[in-house]
Amino acid sequence: MVQDKTWGSRLFDIFNYILLTVVALVTILPFIHVIAGSFATVKEVTQKSFLLIPTEFTLDAYRYIFSTDTILRSLFVSIGITIIGTLFSMFLTTMMAYGLSRRDLDGRRVIMFMVVFTMLFNGGMIPTFLVVKAMGLIDSYMALILPTAINAFNLIIMRNFFQNLPAGLEEAAKIDGCNDIGILFRIVLPLSKPVLATISLFYAVTYWNTYMNAILYLNDPTKWPIQVVLRQIVILASGMSVDGAAFDPDFVAPPEQTVKMAVIVVATVPVLLVYPFLQKYFAKGALLGSIKD
Repeated sequence: MVQDKTWGSRLFDIFNYILLTVVALVTILPFIHVIAGSFATVKEVTQKSFLLIPTEFTLDAYRYIFSTDTILRSLFVSIGITIIGTLFSMFLTTMMAYGLSRRDLDGRRVIMFMVVFTMLFNGGMIPTFLVVKAMGLIDSYMALILPTAINAFNLIIMRNFFQNLPAGLEEAAKIDGCNDIGILFRIVLPLSKPVLATISLFYAVTYWNTYMNAILYLNDPTKWPIQVVLRQIVILASGMSVDGAAFDPDFVAPPEQTVKMAVIVVATVPVLLVYPFLQKYFAKGALLGSIKD
């Protein structure tokens, strides 16, 4: 039997619906404005301060940023860094998180203290650059992957998730003759799809948005990921001095505003296409991984 809600409860529900609707609109409308602006004409963009549906569609901004193969090459670079970096980080994070989730591991508290310490303090940009340079990683894609291979926050979430799995499963597997590696790959990982999907998304977004490390460690423009190349395009479209040799000199640049919007769309759409496939695991993985018994 469903109990009738009180007036206070109904008002609270109405308030929640209104609040969530406002938050959703504040989040979605600017992005719709950016997409619409990237397809709008020069006249419409300059006349309207806020645009949701362009009256006349044009692809001038996209023709401009795709006028050479620079964008496609940088997209492939970003995709490669994202895939390889995510797989590498997930392997290292999973191995370390599983080890730290074992309560019989000697020195577990000391290692966890060092992990948490890195969340509060780090060497900074210049010492990290000197270490990367000393390792000979300048102008190497590994310079974008190795320094950020294991994220302490992601490691703790995954360790907590592993730690909350029933201990009886491992004991039953050991009785059946399974070793630690077998327990990890045949018992623990199949039960950890939510946290694996969540942490994979965290890492993938981080590698896709690689920007500062690419500027610091990659001197060869042909190795730049999409974020750095798009920055160069925005600067070029704004009329500032920048190396525009990669672009057609006879091409007339569209207004700065439409180029910026097209750049944002190009850099955001790939991540948005991946998110729906992982969304069903996202809340569960983050919630269960954040619980500490």
